[in-house]
Amino acid sequence: MPTASSTVTSRRLLSLLSLLQVRRDWPGGVLAERLGVSERTVRRDVERLRELGYLVRAVKGPEGGYRLEAGIELPPLLFDDEQAVALAVALRIAAGTGAGIEEAAARALTTVRQVLPSRLRRRIDMLEITAVEAAAHGDDPQVDTHVLLALSAAIRSREELRFDYRSPIPPHDTDPQPPRRVQPHHLVVRGGRWYLIGWNPQRSDWRIYRADRMTIRIPNGPRFTPRQLPGDNIATFLSARFKGSESTTTWPCHGEVILDLPATRVAPFAADGIVEELGPTRTRLLTGSWSWAALAATLARFDAEIEVIGPDPLRDAFAELSRRAARATRTKA
Repeated sequence: MPTASSTVTSRRLLSLLSLLQVRRDWPGGVLAERLGVSERTVRRDVERLRELGYLVRAVKGPEGGYRLEAGIELPPLLFDDEQAVALAVALRIAAGTGAGIEEAAARALTTVRQVLPSRLRRRIDMLEITAVEAAAHGDDPQVDTHVLLALSAAIRSREELRFDYRSPIPPHDTDPQPPRRVQPHHLVVRGGRWYLIGWNPQRSDWRIYRADRMTIRIPNGPRFTPRQLPGDNIATFLSARFKGSESTTTWPCHGEVILDLPATRVAPFAADGIVEELGPTRTRLLTGSWSWAALAATLARFDAEIEVIGPDPLRDAFAELSRRAARATRTKA
C-alpha cells in the first residue's frame, strides 16, 4: 500500500519529467524552485528517473543543471492533453497508410488509450480517419484539432453537420450566407490535406469539403441513416471525383502527343501519364485531365514543340487556347 510520502514523490517525479521534456537545459536551482523543493531533493529525484531508464545528464556551468537525452531503451513517456490527441491522430493515420506498420500502430494506439483519463479516451475514440495517399512535400493548410474532433464526433453519432465554408474564390454576393448542411460519412487524409465526404440532402448528391475551410456551427442537426458510398471504396471514390468522374478512376479526357523533349525531362511531370522515349529529344506522352482545355493547358507547360497525335477534341482545345493567348497579347487603344 503506497504511503502519502511515496505518492507525493511519484507526483513530483512526474512533474520533474514533464519539465525536462519541454526545455533542453534546466538549472538545478530553477527546477527546485518550480517543484517547491530543495536542490538536494532534485538530485535525488534525478537519480530515481535514471533508475527508471531516463538518461538525464548533468550540465556543467555556473549554475549547473540537467538535460534529458535519448537513451538506449524507450522509457515511459509523459504527454499533455494536446500531445495525446495529436499522437492518437497520427496513429490512426498510420494504421491505414499501407506502409507495413498497421499492426504496430494499432497496438501503440491501444497502449496509449489504456492509460488515458476518461475525458481524453472519449475524444480519441471519436476519431474516425482514413488515410488515402501520402502527403506531398510543401506547406499544407493546418486544420484545428477541435474541428477534426467535431467532424469525427458527428460521423460516429450520425448527426447532420451545419457549417460555414470558405470558398477559394470569393462569392460575388457579399451578403451573409446560411450555413451549409451535410450528412458526414468519412474523414479522409489525402495528399497532406483533410477532407470530409458527406451526403448533401439539399442537392441529393455526395460532396467533398476541405476541413481547413470549415467553421463548425453548434449544435449539430438531426440524426441520419448512413448511405453506402458509390463503389463502397473511399480511395476509388476520391480518385474519381478529383478526376472529374462520377464512378471511375480514369480521366474523362485522354490525349496523345509527341514532345520535343527528352523523356528524362518529361517523366517527372507526367503524373499518372505514360511516357515513351522515341529518341534523345523526342517523347511520346499519353495523359489525361478533367477537361480538354485543362489537358491542353497542362501540356503547354512543357515549353516545347508539341505534335498532337489525337484525338480531335485535343486539337480543338489547343486552337482555342491559341486564340485566347492571342487576345491576351492585344494592347488596348
